[in-house]
Amino acid sequence: MRFEETSVSGVFLVDLERREDDRGFFARAFCSREFAEHGLNPRVVQANISSTVAKGALRGMHYQAPPAGEVKLVRCIRGAIWDVVIDMREDSPTYLQHVGVELSADNHRAIYIPEMMAHGNQALTANVELFYLVSQYYTPGCERGVRYDDPAVGIRWPLPITVISPKDASWPLLEPKTVGGAS
Repeated sequence: MRFEETSVSGVFLVDLERREDDRGFFARAFCSREFAEHGLNPRVVQANISSTVAKGALRGMHYQAPPAGEVKLVRCIRGAIWDVVIDMREDSPTYLQHVGVELSADNHRAIYIPEMMAHGNQALTANVELFYLVSQYYTPGCERGVRYDDPAVGIRWPLPITVISPKDASWPLLEPKTVGGAS
């Protein structure tokens, strides 16, 4: 695997190192030793699949707060998505900055998302499937979210939003004190 840190501190793109022959290719998609060697949390307690039917549909922006903060490794296994991560760590040099990247079944790319990062994605094609590894069990009382259109973050989604859940559409906007402004 090849690890490339993004502009948001601690968020990495993980690309396959393909071994190809006449049959196709083989590649390691996850190795706890390699993740640990790069200083990344290799713990996995769940593997999840997400399916999105409609092109333009949006999921997110979700994260879990301590003590149930979770690390995710997200890969698109059918179709394509625009995947976005927002740094929610108040002590981080990249606090409230975000990064967006295309993940697709064709590029086989994954994104490593550390704890306290809001995560979401938009389907660039119909019938998208994601497979992701998670380091912590889902804990409803620790769930947090950021509005997908919060002006304090300024995400530019590549397509008009066709479908969004009421919960995702109603996360509160960040308060001025949260973004460094005066209250």
